[in-house]
Amino acid sequence: MSLTKSEVIEKNKYELQFSVDKATFDAAVNAVYRKQVKSITVPGFRKGKAPRSIIEKMYGTGVFYEDAINDLIPAAYTDAAKESGLEIVGQPEFDVVSIDENGLVLSAKVYVKPDVEIKDYFGIEVEKEVTEVTEEELDKEIETVRERNSREIEVTDRAAEMGDTTVIDFEGFCDGVAFEGGKGTDYALKLGSGSFIPGFEEQIVGKSIDEEFDVNVTFPEEYHAKDLAAKPAVFKVKIHSITRVELPVLDDDFAKDVSEFDTFDEYKADLKAKIEKRHETAAENAVEDKIVEALIEKLEADIPEAMYVAETENYVRDYDTRLRSQGLDLKTYFKYTGMNLDALREQMRPQAERQVKARLALEKIAALENVEATEEDINGEYQKIAEAYGIEVEQVKSSIDASAIAEDMKVKKALDLVKEKAVFTVKEA
Repeated sequence: MSLTKSEVIEKNKYELQFSVDKATFDAAVNAVYRKQVKSITVPGFRKGKAPRSIIEKMYGTGVFYEDAINDLIPAAYTDAAKESGLEIVGQPEFDVVSIDENGLVLSAKVYVKPDVEIKDYFGIEVEKEVTEVTEEELDKEIETVRERNSREIEVTDRAAEMGDTTVIDFEGFCDGVAFEGGKGTDYALKLGSGSFIPGFEEQIVGKSIDEEFDVNVTFPEEYHAKDLAAKPAVFKVKIHSITRVELPVLDDDFAKDVSEFDTFDEYKADLKAKIEKRHETAAENAVEDKIVEALIEKLEADIPEAMYVAETENYVRDYDTRLRSQGLDLKTYFKYTGMNLDALREQMRPQAERQVKARLALEKIAALENVEATEEDINGEYQKIAEAYGIEVEQVKSSIDASAIAEDMKVKKALDLVKEKAVFTVKEA
């Protein structure tokens, strides 16, 4: 298997021709014959026992060619692409050039990375927004932790109050007739949650355990069940139990329970530092986004459509992988969202275009500035990936080629270099 021709057919598009010798092609055809003969019936022969020559006589000489060619293409094309030395992007378009006594000749039309120009990438002016941590934000964060560490207390010595959770039985009637969907047993209702018809929860306030009473309400005009919209209704209600949420006191004991600190002041100071770090990370990410946008504006390249298509497919595959990690898949996602594959591709396309342009710009800068990835850079990235997925470093190394990691690291270092030489204006968000 070898490359026989590589020529430009239009801008950023090449045609590669590569050959497969007759012995290799015949072996591939024979392998397909052995696989398929088991299901072929020929008069005069037991099923699966007909000679290849007889089958070819009946169905044509090329009866096994298509499958044989499909089996040969991956390895033959990989060798030809490597031999061509081209930076191929996107999926190739294959065609059969000839099949004769010399073997098989195939062609692949491929797109290559475009020539790129970029100037004035140092000294980009960027505004960095810094967000201060407010007491309100800090209190909200503490309150979230406090609520997570709350406990439910059974109430037996008083009537229901807003904020309590009541377990109730209820049944609704319109014009004295029970209506569908208006009945519930042992239903846990938090008063003030707004999960029932307006006015319902307020009428439970002041009622006690085992008390039976009527709740009078009117359904909203826009109620989803049209036969009940704007109608008055009476619910027969009985309370079985009342519970309230007890929040922990914000003191040193609370700090010891929720953190490694001995005092509440230490815990609060650490939490503030973490929020500050979060703000700083968000600000840095926003800065990088602005720099990337500026680089894309400076990029000059005739980018093949194939690059955008390929990157969009990468985004779709990544999205499918994330869904599967949550126990879903694209088919289920489409069912519940009303989307389809084309709509998802359309949604992903702008991100894909931005990624392609950003990568081309940063790769060019890395080349112009002689940016290289060191062995330490590569090993560090392997370690990060291993930690992120909770697997051994050696397993990552066996899955991802070091050259791919090196290219990614060069892009990252190029962005760091541009960022280092940017001109910043800091303002409070």
